Amino acid sequence: MSALFSPLTIKSVTLKNRVGVSPMCQYSAVDGVMNDWHSTHLGARAMGGAGLIFCEATAVSPEGRISPGCTGLWNDTQVAAAAAINAFIKSMGAVPAVQIGHSGRKGSAAAPWDGGASLADDAGGWPTQGPTDQVFDPDGTRLWKQPQAMSEDDIHAVTAQFVAAAKRALDAGYDLLEVHAAHGYLLHSFLTPLVNRRNDAYGGDLRGRARFLLETVEAVRAVWPDHLPLATRLSAHDWIEGGHGIEENIQIAHWLKDRGVDVIDCSGGGATPAARASIGERTADQVGLAGQMREATGLVTCAVGYITQADQANALIENGTADIALLGRAMLDDPFWAVHAAQALGVDPKPHMPHQNHVVA
Repeated sequence: MSALFSPLTIKSVTLKNRVGVSPMCQYSAVDGVMNDWHSTHLGARAMGGAGLIFCEATAVSPEGRISPGCTGLWNDTQVAAAAAINAFIKSMGAVPAVQIGHSGRKGSAAAPWDGGASLADDAGGWPTQGPTDQVFDPDGTRLWKQPQAMSEDDIHAVTAQFVAAAKRALDAGYDLLEVHAAHGYLLHSFLTPLVNRRNDAYGGDLRGRARFLLETVEAVRAVWPDHLPLATRLSAHDWIEGGHGIEENIQIAHWLKDRGVDVIDCSGGGATPAARASIGERTADQVGLAGQMREATGLVTCAVGYITQADQANALIENGTADIALLGRAMLDDPFWAVHAAQALGVDPKPHMPHQNHVVA
């Protein structure tokens, strides 16, 4: 058996293989409610053999959405829609997971195919929030909203929204929960010195900038069952001078581990327009950061970033770089990527193919 197709147990949850579908925004929900698009998108990849199926970045409040089409977990209607999809994912032998987050100053945006520009409040948009009132891209051609600098009461309110969303995620049948603290969205914008210039208890040194995330994770862990894994996605490198590197993120991961986090999902970039995610020659660097994180913390790690080939993904698991290979673009191209990877690696694909006799009625 190849390393990629070996099982992995985290707490009480066992993945049948190490292939994961990375959370990918679909911008296709209505009032945060998933629909046939999400059922097909996620269900097809569960049928295609992936062991872990992440739902896209899911907002903890209406104001926490990136766009009006983002999924949410702030009401029971959203829970019911997700529960039906998750039941099907489980019937295919996969583990359903969800990434909960808040868009912060990058919210209230149109869908990419509608140009991605910020939406006025009277045109379907909403006010945005951040550690300060600094606009995401003040010098760009695209107009971004000026966020409201959050008070401590605002911060505590958002933490409560994460807690409420975590409870709903459990009701919806998710078996792994991830707190999104990457890509320049709210929690990451507090973490990175590129954005957080506060001088109160939620700013200053690394520990102060991490306080919002740590308090939120601790509160979420208190309501998320001990037997189920909790993950955090970090931008393991900001990819720009003055931002965080892997050393700062390893320290943050240690603090997260102390608060009950089991898995670190290692992404990168996104804090500012110039702090791009890892692309091109940096791709291998970003994937390699998962290995440094794993070695330094002992946490289960996910590697993500232009993982496209079966032997490439298998090598990441085999050499100890990561415990899970998360794929986005490759999964969009081929929902049956996992089955095809098994065949390419000489692994019997049958255990990773659809369980047609287990389909939910």
